Amino acid sequence: MTHGTHGTRGTNGTRGTNGTRGTNGTRGTRPWRRAAVLGTALLTLVTVSAASPATGADGPDRGRPPADSVILLIGDGMGDAEITAARNYSAGATGRLAMDTLDQSGRRTTSSVDEHGRPVYVTDSAAGATAWATGRRTVNGRLSKTPDTDRPLPTLLEKARRQGYATGSVTTASVVDATPAALTAHLTDRSCKGPADMAACPADTRAAGGAGSAAEQTVAARPDVLLGGGAGHFAQTSTDGPYRGRTVLEQARAAGYQLVRDRTELAAARPGRPVLGLFAPDYVPVEWTGPAASPGGTAPGRCTTGNPARPAGTPTLAESTEAALDLLTARRDRPGAPGATGKGFFLQVEGAAIDDRAHEADPCGQIGETVAFDRAVAVALAYAERHPRTLVIVTADHGHATQILPDDARPTGLSATLLTDEGGRMLLGYATTAEPGGTQEHTGVTVPVTARGPLAHQVLGLRENTELFGTVSAALGLR
Repeated sequence: MTHGTHGTRGTNGTRGTNGTRGTNGTRGTRPWRRAAVLGTALLTLVTVSAASPATGADGPDRGRPPADSVILLIGDGMGDAEITAARNYSAGATGRLAMDTLDQSGRRTTSSVDEHGRPVYVTDSAAGATAWATGRRTVNGRLSKTPDTDRPLPTLLEKARRQGYATGSVTTASVVDATPAALTAHLTDRSCKGPADMAACPADTRAAGGAGSAAEQTVAARPDVLLGGGAGHFAQTSTDGPYRGRTVLEQARAAGYQLVRDRTELAAARPGRPVLGLFAPDYVPVEWTGPAASPGGTAPGRCTTGNPARPAGTPTLAESTEAALDLLTARRDRPGAPGATGKGFFLQVEGAAIDDRAHEADPCGQIGETVAFDRAVAVALAYAERHPRTLVIVTADHGHATQILPDDARPTGLSATLLTDEGGRMLLGYATTAEPGGTQEHTGVTVPVTARGPLAHQVLGLRENTELFGTVSAALGLR
């Protein structure tokens, strides 16, 4: 989603500032019988394992993938400092967020590459998302295309859909911003969001034989659920191809999409036809507001857990996630219904404006969006409790500029002091630019990754950012 290092900020962008606060988150026997009991136990274990439907060679689940469904949650720009700031503010220094409670945890690298395959140590969101979407690194700014030959790479969403899984993407950015678009589009540059935005992607235009803008490609990819912002990109008119003279929104309606604009319409959406939720012209306005960091710091203060610029009917990320899960599950559980396959789903959920607010040195906006993202994590974990064959993964695409400093420090960059829920003073610094209004930068650090469910152990240790592709593919049996 981001507009950070080497990234391109999307057009038609609106900046909001902030919404609601999240909730946090064997026995003995007699010596002379030991050998006999041990032998019997081993025989029983082997017999039970062989007869088990989940593992037996002749059981009904023979060849069944380890998971029915995968929920991949991405906090954009959500490195350790951003998570810790949100935890300190809302849950306390010894408290826990929902994302802290997953069973397995590890680290992921975040580098991208240049056109010759050489490492670039700080990624943008387009290359960051391409890494897990395709299993390949690419150049910053590029979406799911090779770094050298600029050729399309198949994505997790495309593979899942091809094998009969339902698919979905939920974000607080435009649904065709970098992170969601890496699943549904192949573009030389992430800025090519709508038909009028194609200046950086001449070979991708329909006139040149390409697949068109991110919005046009996303409609053609036909995910079952697509929720976020981006109405401005779908209002643009195609100038070439079979839909020349028609807006992308008209193309979506022709493809059978139900259009929803707010919380009420989202609740009324029904399975059987794909759902397109467009809740803002570009970014969905953020949930919390507060003073931006400034030279010399700010007076200690609290965040405002509300944003006048956020329309009352705008669903939270948690609400959109819950609605997406309901719609995707209904498609699986309605045999014989239109579009039903009996299979599970792949869903990606992005907390996009964590990054956007960190770029602007807006600590309250950043923390509020992290808390909102954590509520979506809680929704995913509650779903997995009811559906145990669900793999839940929580991670980030890259780190960001936030620093948590001693409250008596005098940083040379921008800073702000917040009074936390537990009564502490937390000083946050942003030092990659010292100019108010300047853009804070991404960092090249490793980021956390946590998981629960089938194959969750595959996130343990230090992993490459491309390895998530293999984990999700193995969980769902994608080929």
